[in-house]
Amino acid sequence: MALEPVTLSGRHVELVPLSRDHREALAEAARDGELWRLWYTAVPTPDGMAAEIERRLGLQAAGAMLPFTVLDGPGGRPVGMTTYMNVDAAGPRVEIGSTWYAARVQRTPLNTEAKRLLLGHAFDRLGCLAVEFRTHFMNHQSRRAIERLGAKLDGVLRHHQRTKDGALRDTCVYSITAPEWPTVRAHLTWQLEKSR
Repeated sequence: MALEPVTLSGRHVELVPLSRDHREALAEAARDGELWRLWYTAVPTPDGMAAEIERRLGLQAAGAMLPFTVLDGPGGRPVGMTTYMNVDAAGPRVEIGSTWYAARVQRTPLNTEAKRLLLGHAFDRLGCLAVEFRTHFMNHQSRRAIERLGAKLDGVLRHHQRTKDGALRDTCVYSITAPEWPTVRAHLTWQLEKSR
């Protein structure tokens, strides 16, 4: 599996390789909704954006992550981040995660199209057997969004990891498998057509 930087473009969103040049715009996007204040997420603070970009780029250099900056349409402004992570090249299998969006673009066609682009690339270009999504058990908004994509709950990893405040996190693990992808793709395309 050749996990290399790539740009994925749609009508509502463009996913471009994460760059240090995106720091200021991403810090501004995080301020929209003060996303870092949500206790069950790990969104960087505006002041911590440079460190988060370096962390993600370091994991990319190690072959463990492929990070994207999310733009609000082709050539638009940065409104968030997303990644392929927990890369299993032997599978091949990836997780789509570490995703966050400015409040103003949440619950818009942007997320649906971003996921369709990422899933399409994972299944159609990278040949993945399955794509995972993971979220905090208490992040009900994220869980509903993942389920609306057509992902199925594989299970809950209890006491899976510690959150930024030291609490133990139960992690919900969802996935979409390669045989399910054509149906999921048709569903996501239908949702996007509905939103025109």
